[in-house]
Amino acid sequence: MSSITVAKVLNNNVIIAQHPQHAEVVVIGKGIGFNRKMHDQISLSSVEKMFILRNQEEQEQYKQLVPQVDEKLIEVVQEIVLHIMQSSSQSVNEHIHIALTDHISFAIRRHEQNIPIHNPFLYETKEIYPEEYRLAEYAVERINGAMGVTLPSDEIGFVALHIVSALSNRHISEVRQHSVLIGDMVNLVEDNLDYRIPRNSLDYSRLVTHLRFVLERLRRGETVRETSSLDGLMKREYPEMYMLAWKLTKVIEQRVHIPVYPAEVSYLTIHLQRLAQKKEDEADMQTGK
Repeated sequence: MSSITVAKVLNNNVIIAQHPQHAEVVVIGKGIGFNRKMHDQISLSSVEKMFILRNQEEQEQYKQLVPQVDEKLIEVVQEIVLHIMQSSSQSVNEHIHIALTDHISFAIRRHEQNIPIHNPFLYETKEIYPEEYRLAEYAVERINGAMGVTLPSDEIGFVALHIVSALSNRHISEVRQHSVLIGDMVNLVEDNLDYRIPRNSLDYSRLVTHLRFVLERLRRGETVRETSSLDGLMKREYPEMYMLAWKLTKVIEQRVHIPVYPAEVSYLTIHLQRLAQKKEDEADMQTGK
């Protein structure tokens, strides 16, 4: 039966080993390094439920990271990644072991030093990535329990973006860029309408979801069917909201460097007009009209 050979024990949960197909690998698993010595053989059948970092660059990064973090954190992150794998039908990019361990380790250090980091895009992240947000809630709850800390809810949003990155195979910077961009566009809408959209409202959810789908369509290179009649109607009936929608698409083009189809302006105008109408209705109620 094939087996891996222990080359070095980093701690109770992480070893470096020689793999029959992948040469040197980093193997992560609860208790995998306990009482192990160099040249020990470990059956591959017992490693199947563990994580093997095969990418050379990922291996080197993880080797450098492990000595700097609490061994208990390695274990709880492994549990979290297993939970993500079991809860999702998508494959998980192995970089999450490094990214999540490093992020949480730094977050705990900040927490201990009473250095709060506010997450201004928490609501956007929750709306854009609801499933990943729920997984992040589980992750932060497990970390708080296992590490004896009380990380704030802001961390749920940060962890959710790491999970999105791992499941979508996109770099965390791209995922974060989209959340920031949507947050900036919501602020632009609110400034132009002079209206604060309640963050727990259906209106907010609709707007953020629509903006997310615009970005996703652009990322995938999908075209949007042109509707010249709708475009003409929106421009004629709702000129102010049409102009605001046009501004938003220009912001998107400048930030993601991809041209936005004109039809997106029309569909976005519909959402903006609904918000403008909502603001007007609320003003009428306050004045008793």
